Amino acid sequence: MNIAVILSGCGVYDGAEIHESVFTLLALDERGASYQVFAPDKPQHHVVNHLTGQEMPETRNVLTESARIARGNAKPLSEYRAADFDGLVLPGGFGAAKNLNQWAFSGPEGSIDAEVKRAILETVQASKPIAALCISPTVIAKALEGTEYHAELTVGTDAEPSSNEIAAVAAGMEKIGVKPVMKSIREIHTDNGLKIISAPCYMMDARISEVKKNVDMAVEALLAKA
Repeated sequence: MNIAVILSGCGVYDGAEIHESVFTLLALDERGASYQVFAPDKPQHHVVNHLTGQEMPETRNVLTESARIARGNAKPLSEYRAADFDGLVLPGGFGAAKNLNQWAFSGPEGSIDAEVKRAILETVQASKPIAALCISPTVIAKALEGTEYHAELTVGTDAEPSSNEIAAVAAGMEKIGVKPVMKSIREIHTDNGLKIISAPCYMMDARISEVKKNVDMAVEALLAKA
């Protein structure tokens, strides 16, 4: 199987969450699947100092930064075609909500990158599976907004510790046509009709080992649907 992975930069605060991204690539490889990393070829929203959390006075490119995780093997998202792959994975990180869509700034009213929307809709229309990790279900939600597709998605649960506003994000997704589902770090959710798997990962206060297991569960479910 050949799986596409869309990254949003490199680093949790302004790009793709590195643990989730690497765990995704590792999980695919361990299960005998090949993969290709894609990313939008555009400036990322901003650059954050990961030591201080402060914005830095510089610019970086989403594709160039994503290539750090991909060891150089990353392609512009404009080259993605669903017909060439058996499935699609979107790791999380604030970059998903800053560079793939604008959820971090405007919630459900925010915009979504046109190429990201095309890639997701093309995959759904081809009836191929998608796995969305962490905050990236908001990207799926924005891509499907206004269409005939109404996905069931999880970004975690408000019944267990989280530094994120799970209930608010879930309510925002519901506002634009998603049925939110509460799931713990020990669970994933599968929308069997649309073949979309979502996993909370670092939306919850989780150990790195718990996140790896959560990613493994999502990738296994993806490959089973492929």
